[in-house]
Amino acid sequence: MPIKLKRAYELPAESDGARILVERLWPRGVKKAALRLDGWAKDAAPSVALRKWFGHDPARWEAFRRRYFAELEERPEAIAGLLQAARTGVVTFVYSAHDPVHNNAAALKEYLEARARRRTAPAGAPRVAQTGTGAAAAHVRRPARADSGGAEPPSGQRRRAKESRTA
Repeated sequence: MPIKLKRAYELPAESDGARILVERLWPRGVKKAALRLDGWAKDAAPSVALRKWFGHDPARWEAFRRRYFAELEERPEAIAGLLQAARTGVVTFVYSAHDPVHNNAAALKEYLEARARRRTAPAGAPRVAQTGTGAAAAHVRRPARADSGGAEPPSGQRRRAKESRTA
């Protein structure tokens, strides 16, 4: 289950695999085209109340993790697509916090890796069928591409189109 973390302000790389924004809010000053996202998992981000309470204070990190993990347990549908994506290839969680250690993406990665080690699906989690549309599976919102008028082909089609251009 290869999950990487990357700030939204860092340049995308081919080695990132499927890039999924794991924030409830869009990162300030970043254009959609610059992020090159495969999905946006708003529902997997901490609640607004928890995010505001945490305020990226390292002294609250342990309590934040416990509360965030409890929220994730209550929303199995929010993580089902992320688990599926991580099982099918490299996934990079994109986040906007300044602190690379104390942020929701790091906590989410820790939670999903622990969940995978237990090898059990969350209670009530829907089964997600492989759709052939890349690693960013169901329950992960796909942002519209800025240059496509809102229509974006599935990531598998983008990959095949890119491969045919480079061949």
